[in-house]
Amino acid sequence: MSRHPSLKVSGNVRKKRNVLKRFERIDVLSKNGRWKEGDKVLGLPKTKNEE
Repeated sequence: MSRHPSLKVSGNVRKKRNVLKRFERIDVLSKNGRWKEGDKVLGLPKTKNEE
């Protein structure tokens, strides 16, 4: 079954995501020096999306 042409999204119109996945937040925090290897993974502080 195919999608209706009006529902297709081109690759250039991708929305900016407001929520980061846990591994992405850890990457951002480790770049800023706010998270080190061995720190807890649950209850991470909020981070801004850098996309």
